Amino acid sequence: MTDEEEVRRPLGDRGKSARSAPRPPLSRNVRILATVSFFTDVASEMIYPLLPLFLSTVLGTSAAALGVIEGLAESVSSLLRLPAGWYSDRIKRRKPFVVVGYSLASLVRPLIGLTQNMGQVLAIRLTDRFGKGLRSAPRDALIGDSVPPSQRGYAYGVHRAADSLGAVVGPLLAWSLLTLKWVDLRGLFLWAAVPGVVAVVLVVAFVKETGTAGPVRGAGAPSGATAATAATAAAPVLEQAAAPLGGYFWRYLAVLFVFTLSTSTDAFLLLRASQLGVATALIPILWALLHVVKSSSTVMGGALSDRVGRRPLILGGWALYALVYLGFAMASVEWHMWALFVVYGLYFGATEGTEKAFVADLVPAARRGTAFGWFNAALGLGALPASVVFGVVWERSGADAAFVMGAGIAALATLLFILLVPNRARGAV
Repeated sequence: MTDEEEVRRPLGDRGKSARSAPRPPLSRNVRILATVSFFTDVASEMIYPLLPLFLSTVLGTSAAALGVIEGLAESVSSLLRLPAGWYSDRIKRRKPFVVVGYSLASLVRPLIGLTQNMGQVLAIRLTDRFGKGLRSAPRDALIGDSVPPSQRGYAYGVHRAADSLGAVVGPLLAWSLLTLKWVDLRGLFLWAAVPGVVAVVLVVAFVKETGTAGPVRGAGAPSGATAATAATAAAPVLEQAAAPLGGYFWRYLAVLFVFTLSTSTDAFLLLRASQLGVATALIPILWALLHVVKSSSTVMGGALSDRVGRRPLILGGWALYALVYLGFAMASVEWHMWALFVVYGLYFGATEGTEKAFVADLVPAARRGTAFGWFNAALGLGALPASVVFGVVWERSGADAAFVMGAGIAALATLLFILLVPNRARGAV
């Protein structure tokens, strides 16, 4: 069954099929890439939840400066994913981008422990996110290439769950090392190199190209009848490679961009928690709690989107995000932070795998790298203004006003999704 046939199957038929047959195991590529993401996030999240405190207390930077650093870093990451995804389609290979991207980030990330000023931190964060941008779209396309359409939500959900699980282990490990006084803050950042190296070894040794994107360039040219057969087989691939991404995809992307304008860096959530009394030693625990919820709900959310459709999960998740941001604006005591971080994790569970599966549903296999590049470019174009404006509003009008602004933009994007991405087009599963 082709991707298009699977996408067009009646929703009830897909649900009956999913209930009547046991779910086949995920491919080796998906399992290895999930494990790689786990170790990468262990390394990253040993650093990230403590970075705002490091910048503000050790280096003396402001909230606006934090917004600039994180906004620029995420924009570089997301904007690079478009050319990386497009080029992976062009050369019919995904793995080189994945290997270089993970290697570059794992090399430079721990060097934050050696920095002495904001400029050095910015340079390291930009290089780290450059690596993430290089690998993300080809990796997401490779996951889509490695599973049938009926498993896409599940596959992306598993990948994101492993990523979130690493974000549980990383902060807990950081908290343990700091609490036991085995390392100081700078030493902790340097130790983050260890899980990063494990991730690179795994991706180099075990991830394989699928060949779904088309024949690998450089293969010997067939002759005679073999050439005719190959040309016939290649025709659908060539047709897919030239196919447009489609108006429905572009409308989805435009609405996603609007929603991204509400998603400032989560570093502001950690600052808000500190502002309302969460002790510095408990910040990694709060961050870990968020990722426990993300990890435990993302697989369920992705698998549920395979059954009931992508749109209900995305709409529900975005609406929940708006409510959570209102909650951050209205919060007044420490326990509010713990409750809000739990609910915030459910937003990720509903949307992270589902949004990516929706992209894979909407485009031909040979254009997935490009499509995921555009998907992440939309996230990147919104990341910088989202974080910078949020930081400026925070400093001038207070945290309450900044979070209300984010909630309003998220609510607007949810309404636009209902109006502009109706549940009747191809791929609206």
